[in-house]
Amino acid sequence: MRIADTVHISIENFRNRKSRTFMTILGVAVGIGAVLFLVSLGYGLQKVLLERITTAEALLTLDIAATDNNIVILNDQALSRIMTVANVEKVSPQATLTSQVKFSNITAETLFNIINPDYFQLSGDAPDWGRALTVADKYGVVVNSRMVELFDSTPSDILGKKVNFRVFLQGNEGSNTLESLENIDLRDEYEVVGVIEEQDGPAEVFVNRADMAELGDLQYQTAKVKVKSDRNLETVREKLISMGFAVSAISDVVDEANKIFRIIQIVLGIFGVIAVVVAAIALANTMTISLLERTQDIGIMRAIGAARTDIRNLFLIESTLIGLIGGVFGILLGFFGAFVFNLGIKLLARILGGQSVDIFFTPLWFMLFIIIFSTSVGFVTGIFPARRAAKLNPLQALRYK
Repeated sequence: MRIADTVHISIENFRNRKSRTFMTILGVAVGIGAVLFLVSLGYGLQKVLLERITTAEALLTLDIAATDNNIVILNDQALSRIMTVANVEKVSPQATLTSQVKFSNITAETLFNIINPDYFQLSGDAPDWGRALTVADKYGVVVNSRMVELFDSTPSDILGKKVNFRVFLQGNEGSNTLESLENIDLRDEYEVVGVIEEQDGPAEVFVNRADMAELGDLQYQTAKVKVKSDRNLETVREKLISMGFAVSAISDVVDEANKIFRIIQIVLGIFGVIAVVVAAIALANTMTISLLERTQDIGIMRAIGAARTDIRNLFLIESTLIGLIGGVFGILLGFFGAFVFNLGIKLLARILGGQSVDIFFTPLWFMLFIIIFSTSVGFVTGIFPARRAAKLNPLQALRYK
């Protein structure tokens, strides 16, 4: 018997038993949909988290700090030495001072961060309102929302406004009071070009290092070192440690987060597989009942010349088709469930004043895998009923009632 004829007979059998076939396919679809829904949730949460904490450039960046200021000082000379290290592409330092900021006749204390414009790219951060600093900026400043709150304003209102700064430099050794520090009034006004959302922590501002020539030579607290390739991370890290710097990398945090999410995805996938196993049991039961109902049909087919392999192929094709169709509908069901659930989350976030995010993500390879998986489940489930059908004695099958 030709394969095309076997497929045709299988489809005709589906048409003759529409309700049973539909319920069986639905059971497989629900199981596959559960797998897709749960695993996509795991991938989506991972994607949202990593996009929030890092960028591609940040994954190639090492954070360094001086371990002891009396021995290793992080200044311009140290930055020049770091740039000579093999496979180092760029260095972006950060100096943090205390300052007073004046806006609309109100003065408040804030941390004054002196950075290069590429600092935000290397740190994986970006302003939530406005934009980051650029090389073309002349006296631009990025502030955080904590500073905006000090002036009883909003991020959208403060963008484009002018602010003034008084910066305090270290004076007397061991004293941290503002009265004991040397203070410099920056003679230029700074325009607020961006605002970073910050729920906790102090009020902070970020200014371009190129605009700080009047402060003289600076001593930096930290610096970000970007390497040329992820293959160079460990080599450069070891070199910087040997130079006396404390070194950390956001890629370490990302690697640990990925390990945790892989475990979460496996656990969620197991719950989904349980649903598939239940659907497979229902499919096996359907195929067994189909065998009992069609015993005389099998006897007739054998009597007119059908081989054992034809009977076996008939049942295997039927179960495989159910698995395939169930997989396709399961993907559609999973996407629909994810869409409805995500829509509910977005509406809830909007009501509570939060930010809407997509918490589901399905890689293309996983969709292909899940179709192959459901088809394989259908094939494996049909093996036992197919073997039983192929072994039936034609004469006994004709007499079966």
